[in-house]
Amino acid sequence: MTYEAHLDQALNQLHEEGRYRTFIDIVRHKGQFPHATRRRPDGSEQPVTVWCGNDYLGMGQHPVVLSAMHDALDNVGAGSGGTRNISGTTLYHKALEAELADLHGKESALLFTSAYIANDATLSTLPKLFPGLIIYSDELNHASMIEGVRRNGGAKRIFRHNDVEHLRELLQADDPAAPKLIAFESVYSMDGDFGPIEALCDLADEFNALTYIDEVHAVGMYGPRGGGVTERDNLAHRIDIINGTLAKAYGVMGGYIAASEKMCDAIRSYAPGFIFTTSLPPSVAAGAAASVKHLKTDQALRDLHQQQAKVLKLRLKGLGMPLIDHGSHIVPVIVGNPVHTKMLSDMLLEDFGIYVQPINFPTVPRGTERLRFTPSPVHGPDEIDKLVRAMDSLWSHCALNRQELAG
Repeated sequence: MTYEAHLDQALNQLHEEGRYRTFIDIVRHKGQFPHATRRRPDGSEQPVTVWCGNDYLGMGQHPVVLSAMHDALDNVGAGSGGTRNISGTTLYHKALEAELADLHGKESALLFTSAYIANDATLSTLPKLFPGLIIYSDELNHASMIEGVRRNGGAKRIFRHNDVEHLRELLQADDPAAPKLIAFESVYSMDGDFGPIEALCDLADEFNALTYIDEVHAVGMYGPRGGGVTERDNLAHRIDIINGTLAKAYGVMGGYIAASEKMCDAIRSYAPGFIFTTSLPPSVAAGAAASVKHLKTDQALRDLHQQQAKVLKLRLKGLGMPLIDHGSHIVPVIVGNPVHTKMLSDMLLEDFGIYVQPINFPTVPRGTERLRFTPSPVHGPDEIDKLVRAMDSLWSHCALNRQELAG
């Protein structure tokens, strides 16, 4: 067995398919985001504008968040010192969980080190709590949900994306007495489309199923207090388990679930991904709590975020860019070829100082490779103008088709 040869083969395959991913080394400067500095491999530096970050609202540099983190760091030091069960639960963790439970109108919340771990750990643990559980999962659910469902060892059914009738067929075909759970998302991050939450809740009621929603790309940004699409549509009370992140709109790090007190208690007691993981540093928990609390009242920031997304989409549509628009804040421009997508990304970075990462398979299906832009309240008119001019120039230079995809 020649291990090096197998590694070479695996890596060469990615290069040949145009799917090899390269880290871009950037330095963020407090108070200047989305402007940053790129450090090239040769040590030289280049000013860049970040257009693919998940710090959707710029909260990673907000004074309220930074102050809370500084205070916690000065008061208790760096790390938590252990797992939640062994010395790693602090007042900061409890305060953050209380903020999150309040945000979603739930009895309780449970922190994880990431939303990926929260999805994986929770979904893989539920069959231990409900023997014979059947999980019905949307085919475009995030990789963390897919992994959790796959690892749980229980029965699973995959329904076509947002296809309520297909889900109904699957539910009808199974034993009415079997415990069931429907897992889906509120905003699907690659196309920016919304899940049919109310219709899925109706089916859950009809077939006595639990509901599990991933609100990762919606918390902080939708709803009158940032509770996500379920809050915006007055549906949070119909969801049994809400998954969210602290690393996107809230600008820090971590993930969580919000649910009933018994559900959270059971997950924390049975999920290895929770039990055996060191808890978040207190300073991170403090910053996240400050961010969640602040965004419960900062509707102006949410409105500006949506406005900037609408402006960018309108400008790109005006150029005939093949843009998918489902009305969310996510702006995917379809290129349809992994090599061309990487080339456009490289040219935007080198020639225009615009950093947007190419999105290729397996993140999206082959043939739908794209550039995915994430405008924020701190992307102003100048930044949008520069991006639109660059896209117009490169699209012509590369002789790519101009068309508009129906949203």
